[in-house]
Amino acid sequence: MENFQDLLDAFINNAGEYKVEPFGSGLIHKTFVVTKDNNNAFILQELNNAVFKWPEHIADNINLLSSWLNNTYSTTILPTPLKTKTNKDFHLKNGIYYRLIPFVEGSHSINVCDEPDQAYEAAKQFGNFTASFKDFDVTQLKPSIVDFHNLTFRWKQFRDALINGNQERIHQTQSIISQMENEYDIVAFYEKILASGSFKLRVTHHDTKISNVLFNHANKGICVIDLDTVMPGYFISDLGDMFRTYLSPANEEEPNINLVEARRDFYLAIVEGYKEKMSDQMTEDELKHIQYAGDFMIYMQALRFFTDYLNDDIYYHINNPENNLHRTINQLQLLKSFRAIVS
Repeated sequence: MENFQDLLDAFINNAGEYKVEPFGSGLIHKTFVVTKDNNNAFILQELNNAVFKWPEHIADNINLLSSWLNNTYSTTILPTPLKTKTNKDFHLKNGIYYRLIPFVEGSHSINVCDEPDQAYEAAKQFGNFTASFKDFDVTQLKPSIVDFHNLTFRWKQFRDALINGNQERIHQTQSIISQMENEYDIVAFYEKILASGSFKLRVTHHDTKISNVLFNHANKGICVIDLDTVMPGYFISDLGDMFRTYLSPANEEEPNINLVEARRDFYLAIVEGYKEKMSDQMTEDELKHIQYAGDFMIYMQALRFFTDYLNDDIYYHINNPENNLHRTINQLQLLKSFRAIVS
């Protein structure tokens, strides 16, 4: 266990006055809440640089976006890490990167989207986030994870797994392989989007789960957090990830597919909230293909879970040998249910 006071001392004075405890349920970084006199003061994070291989890219991106908001007098809140006492973006100790982020006063987060109003508020915040950078030169941003939402790349990984993966698993899952291949039109349309230029490249969050939105005491959205995956992208990534993670009362870990269903009132709330901030910036073609965002993201996640299963579970943490297979079946059921509510 690290000496937390030593870490805090790299950023702030009187580090001994603060208490540090584990915080949240994130799967990537180790996160801690830092309190003083029982009041939340900071979030301390230990970065996972096995997933994020270039932490300096993340810092550069956040610094660029923060400067843009300041220079445009935007009211959008962007919780940004403190500089160290030596003006560094991170404190590096024993090869591990640490950062300290001020806690947004009067805020709280939620882990599960239980009400359409929550979906609406979250979608409005993610829409506002992208809308705030309307004239920003998105090519200045560096990819924090290369090919993260590149569906062509994910399809190639799947095809490679069919050749080089676990042959017994491949033999036993021929019906799922057929389902994946029968949905290739989703990949083909993605490639058509890239070729046509009808979808705009924008500042995109890429991880729009409900826990990445802060709410106030009245459960109104305040801002979005966790900016590590912010990079150039398309609206289908953010809107699609909200569809994927908000619509079903059962998440991707639920093995009973009878519990996996897309809720139309949540879908309408997400679309309304996002469009409230983004509709005047979206192209005619983008507005026409809002439903495609769900196909794109749900299918891509099913593809990623299944590819990992065929490759003997080398990427995602699993709780049992069939975990990634059950996740795949879960997402294919969600895709089916999603199409039923939007048709």
